[in-house]
Amino acid sequence: MLLYIHIPFCDSKCFYCAFNSYTDRFHLKHEYMNALKIQLRNDIENYIIKDNKKIETVFIGGGTPSTIKAFEYEEIFEIIKPHLEKDAEITTEANPNSASYEWLESMNKLGVNRVSFGVQSFDTAKLKFLGRAHSSNSAITAIQNANEIGFKGINCDIIYGVQNDTLESMKKDFDMAFSLPITHLSAYSLTIEEGTKFFDRSSVKIDDEELSYEIFDYINNKGFHQYEISNFAKNKVSESKHNYGYWQHKEYLGVGAGAVGYVKNQRYYPSKGIEEYIKNPLINEREDISLDDIKTEKILLGFRSLNGVEKSLFDEKEMKKVDDLIEGDKLYMENERIFNKNFLLSDEIALYILD
Repeated sequence: MLLYIHIPFCDSKCFYCAFNSYTDRFHLKHEYMNALKIQLRNDIENYIIKDNKKIETVFIGGGTPSTIKAFEYEEIFEIIKPHLEKDAEITTEANPNSASYEWLESMNKLGVNRVSFGVQSFDTAKLKFLGRAHSSNSAITAIQNANEIGFKGINCDIIYGVQNDTLESMKKDFDMAFSLPITHLSAYSLTIEEGTKFFDRSSVKIDDEELSYEIFDYINNKGFHQYEISNFAKNKVSESKHNYGYWQHKEYLGVGAGAVGYVKNQRYYPSKGIEEYIKNPLINEREDISLDDIKTEKILLGFRSLNGVEKSLFDEKEMKKVDDLIEGDKLYMENERIFNKNFLLSDEIALYILD
């Protein structure tokens, strides 16, 4: 079982961000953390203890987890520690402007062994354009501090496909990232979503498939292998076990306002608004996930990553299409699993097989 904990507070709202996060609710932080503990205890009782399971990975995301003081997490870790697998991967997201040396050190002492920095770029003009609140220097310092403190895994998020991005400008970002002690890189193509400042401003995004291929090749040539459409790791050990769990369609607890959980073929959604969540953190909407939907998700996620797809998942008609794609050098089979050679074509390949 995986555990996701959502922190919906942010110092500032990035212009592309569609996540459930707020910049004007800081006075509710302490109450929110108390509500979060209520849901966490409830979910552990009902889905971990009752079913005799263990928590394999923990991911504290947001929003910005580093906007919450480290001491507020102490009880969270007291609650989960008895239920963690040995050497469980525990990740926190962090923004360079709020992840001080002291905060990082305190979180590491609590048990966090992996940190993911929302850097997005080392270029000052691009950071301003994206609405990021930190500077290039603060990002560099935060990564160096995390390494000095002793985090086993350090991820750096970079965004590409933004207006004025070129391969040469992106190389500068990647070269700076690779000059730092990171173990993992996430390279995300900018997406324009409703409810963001960038919505209705299509000119801010570049749709350039060739740029994506060039970026992927450049990162791979720097020694970071691609194991999912947006994720690259220095070695096998450095891959995100938590994210891999999602791609393998493992069950996960979703704790916090706007989080999502998935247990026993059901998704559950706690209240999205912070005030509503604080009032009753145990209210959630539920959605049954059909076996057909589960199959589709396994295929889509499997082709987006090195996880691949079980051969037995395909029926006879679908397998004929799979065989055609293997013959056309689009897919390959190994140990009764089907793997995709080109992650950028994953959706098209999955939809063609399932049509």
